[in-house]
Parts: sequence; C-alpha cells; structure tokens
Amino acid sequence: MHDTGTGSTGNTAQPSRRTVLAATAGVTAALAAAGPAHAAAPDDSRLRALISRMTLQEKVGQLFVMRVYGHSATAPDQADIDANLREIGVRTAAELVAKYRVGGIIYFTWAHNTRDPHQIADLSNGIQRASLGLPRGLPVLISTDQEHGIVARVGKPATLFPGAMAVGAGGSRSDARALGRIAGAELRAMGIRQDYSPVADVNVNPANPVIGVRSFGADPRAVSALVAAEVAGYQGSGVAATAKHFPGHGDTNVDSHTGFPTITHSRELWEKLDAPPFRAAIAAGIDSIMTAHLMVPALDDSGDPATLSRPILTGILREQLGYDGVVVTDSLGMEGVRTKYGDARVPVLALKAGVDQLLNPPDLDLAWNAVLTAVREGELTEARLDESILRVLRLKSGLGLFRSPYVSQGGVDRTVGTRSHLAAAGRIAERTTTLLVNEGRLLPLPRRRYPKVLVVGADPASPSGTTGPPTGVLAGALGELGFTATALSTGTAPSAVAVAKAVAAARDADAVVAATYNVTASSSQKALVEQLVATGRPVVAVAIRNPYDVAQLPSVPACLAAYSWTDVELRAVARVIAGRVKPRGKLPVVVRRADDPEQVLYPIGYGLSY
Repeated sequence: MHDTGTGSTGNTAQPSRRTVLAATAGVTAALAAAGPAHAAAPDDSRLRALISRMTLQEKVGQLFVMRVYGHSATAPDQADIDANLREIGVRTAAELVAKYRVGGIIYFTWAHNTRDPHQIADLSNGIQRASLGLPRGLPVLISTDQEHGIVARVGKPATLFPGAMAVGAGGSRSDARALGRIAGAELRAMGIRQDYSPVADVNVNPANPVIGVRSFGADPRAVSALVAAEVAGYQGSGVAATAKHFPGHGDTNVDSHTGFPTITHSRELWEKLDAPPFRAAIAAGIDSIMTAHLMVPALDDSGDPATLSRPILTGILREQLGYDGVVVTDSLGMEGVRTKYGDARVPVLALKAGVDQLLNPPDLDLAWNAVLTAVREGELTEARLDESILRVLRLKSGLGLFRSPYVSQGGVDRTVGTRSHLAAAGRIAERTTTLLVNEGRLLPLPRRRYPKVLVVGADPASPSGTTGPPTGVLAGALGELGFTATALSTGTAPSAVAVAKAVAAARDADAVVAATYNVTASSSQKALVEQLVATGRPVVAVAIRNPYDVAQLPSVPACLAAYSWTDVELRAVARVIAGRVKPRGKLPVVVRRADDPEQVLYPIGYGLSY
C-alpha cells in the first residue's frame, strides 16, 4: 500500500543507497536485527550501545519535538526563514536538526509544513536526510495532530474523516479501526510516523471549550472501545498513535491553551470515568500517551499540572497502569503548563515527573540548555535521560525508521486520497449524522415539493477538511442532489441586518437549512433561527459543531447533528436531508434542557430515523 524504500520516484530528490548507508553507518548495522514496524521488539542491548556513544548534547536533543517553519527542509520561503530566526535562532529545519539534534519535529498548517502531500513527503525526506547526515545520525520522528473533524493539519487531497464525536455517534469499532488504518497509511506515505490521536478524554461537560467534539463521547465504555479500535488501525499501518490528554481533559470549562484547568473528580470518579479509555489504549499496545496541562487534586494535591506531576505520570501511569511506552507532553507553549513555573523549569520538571518527549517549547534554546544544565549540576542524571531516550529509540526502531527512513512520491500517489479511501470516509460519515428532531416528518425533504432551498448560518474558520464556508459546501452538495440551493452566510454572531436579510431571502425559498455553531441562550444565532421559523417556511437546523444546539432551538421542526463542518460530514448531511441515505447516528453525549440543566432532553443513544 505504501512505499518506504530509498529509491527516487517523481520529484522527490532521494539520496543514493550508498549515501544512506554511509550516513547511517553503525546505526543501521547495530539495529539490523530489528523486525518490521510493530512486528518485533527491538534489541535493547543494541539500542543501549547506541545511546552509550551519544554525547550529552545529542541525548538532550533527542528528548525534544520541535516546530519549524517552512515547506522545505533547506529552502523555505523568506518569511519562514525570518520566523525561524526569530523564534528558534536557525534558518531552516536542516539547521534546527544540526544545532539541537532534536529527536522529533511536529508539522503544523500555520507553519507552512503541510501544503500538499507531495511537498510533505519532500519535507520529511529533507529532514531525515539532514539528521542522518550528522555524526551518529538518527532518524527523526515526525509527528502532527491529525485527529480529523475540526483538528486536521493535513488537508485535501488527503482523505479527511469525520471527527471523534461523529465516530462516537456512529458507534462502530470497525469504522474507527478503518479510519485509523487508512489515515495511518496516508500519514506514513508522507513521512509522518507519529499522530497525536486519538483523543481519549471522556467529554461530560457541555461547556468544555477545548475538547467537545474532539472526544468520542460521554460514555467511558464506548469511548474506550473506539480509542482501542483507532489505536489498532493507526499502529497496524505503521504510525504511532497517541492517546491524549492524560489523566483526562473531558470535564473542564477552562481551555489549557489559555488557562490552568482544575479537574475536581474524586479518585473513585476518575477511576470510573477518565481512566478506562487510557487503560484500553494501553491494553491495545499504544505507542505514546500525551499529558494534560491541568491540575487534578485527587491524584496530586501539590498544585502542579499533570505534565509536571511525578505522582500522576510515574506513580499512576507508569506504576499503577503499567505503561512503559513513550510519554509526550502537550505543547509546552500552552498557558496551562506555564502558569506556575518559568519556561526554563518546565522541561526539567517534566522529565523528573516521567516524561520522555518535550513537545514544542516556546523557547527551544532556553529549554534545551535548561535540561543540559540540570544534568551537569546533578538535578537530573544522565541515566534518567537514557531511560527516555531508550523509549524513544525503541519507538523509532519499532516503526522501521532505522531501516526505511525515506518515502517516495510513488508511495504518495498510490496511497494518499485514493478513490477507495475517499469512498470509505464518505460511508463512515453517512453512519454518523444524527437526527434529533423531525416534526411532521419534514425529513427527508422532498425535492419536488421543496425545489428551492436557502442555506444560511454560521461560517466558522475553516479546518483543513473544508473547501469553503459551511453554507456554501452544504448548498453545493444539495445542488448536486437536484435542489436549487442558494448559500447566504450570516456568521456565528449574525447582526440584525444579517438576520433581516436572511429572513427576506427565506420568503423566496421553499425551505431553509440553517447551520448553527454552539448556540447559547443569548446568541443571535438563536434569534435568526426563530425568525426563520416565523416565516412559515420549513426550517432544518444543522448543528455543525456541538450537538447541544438543539436544546436552544425548541421551535425548529427538524434538527440534525453533524459534529463538524468539514466537507465529508456536510456532504453526508446533505444526503440525509435529501433522503439519499437514512440518518443512523446516535447521540454519544447527553443533551440537557436549556431551561433546566438537571433534566435530560435527549440521552446517550438517542437518534431518530425515517
């Protein structure tokens, strides 16, 4: 399915086999006995021998996973060179690897790493070439956040799948496994070998600003089953999966990117609610687990975030749960981990707590030197570093990076965004759309009775899985199904003028589809939907993020939950509206009454069909 050989194909400039062997002299020979990815345990004695030959500076570098700007490892655009110089003190990814010997690099869309699959493959090869060409050159573990749904760093033409809560609504372990298998194969073909997915948080708080639809749902058993299935899919394709965010980020109303959350669960509740998906991931052989920048007093009353907590990471994760894989921090640039300690202390404390990989520090030079100084001054031992480096090298060896660090353009063409992969994503999406309200059997919408459809509503910033505003994508999909559909974007906070314009347009339509995005009691989105309903035209509301919108829209005659506004989910919604497929999704979370949150409006497992 994919080609990880070192031969040159297409426009990827590959080094010769002689160059590769020379660059990896000693390393490849030392690890020749290692089996294929995830097929055999690497030989620790050989890895330990490799570690013994590394300098302290090389060891420190292996612990870091760093961002870098640019589409190319050696020739990025000038703006990206400027950004690298400003933030990292190097010009290129190749210089980053040479100066700090980083063990990993993380790709971001905003860092211009992920323009298209062929460029990504070239970038990955350039990074590997730069690292393997150094003394004791080691392959780099390249990672990204490809959760699908609202968080995806690699966009089209790669295959984009429904996000976790949509998959939770589908409830199929087979679909979750297929998602991981296909997505993993595509990432691997582009040289990305560690994915920071799946989210193992159990989202029980509707006000959660950072997890929400990134979670499979609110039932720990269902979440556990889907987490394990995705892990099997990803790792079966040779990509390290990452369960996040330990010990659980599902019950907070604070975003750890901008604040310091506290989870008030008792130890007993944590064991029942938050721990099961991580236990399931460990049982499935998860390669890596990401920490959370939040405080859980019942697990550690020191006031430290879990990322810096030895009782949580060593006492619970390592010793009680028996996990001996790689532990990676969430981004060290997030406020949740920077609140209590300075940026120089955070990486040292994380390593003392039991972390193996230090992800994306805001100031790499400061963090790198802080770890180096901590070893030289005796706060950290070199033996402690060796423990983490051994885990990281085990992972690289198990993924086959020592044997086959490069990818080919032919492998990209054969694997990424193929017709069969796109069709599988569409089928999975069709099984996730959830029908919550259908008064008078308005849906499916008969085209002969309602030929002219107005699509109005929210237009949040587009994730990688979109080709335009949700209203435009929905209108286009309905148009392909035979409707005369017009899009009118009113935004997530429509003004009175925008509402009036939409109401006027609705009077010229036969039916209205309204895309809603996290509606609140005071939201002008609610006023928009109410005034659209008052026109007498049939209105179908589509919640394009959290499914809780339905509680704020009691007057709407039909309501669907899409769980995201990516193309694959919106096109599935269009097929459900048109009656081409039946809605099959079931709520993976509880929706409570807006006027009395103690009362359940729709329970887990609720979903209509027709």
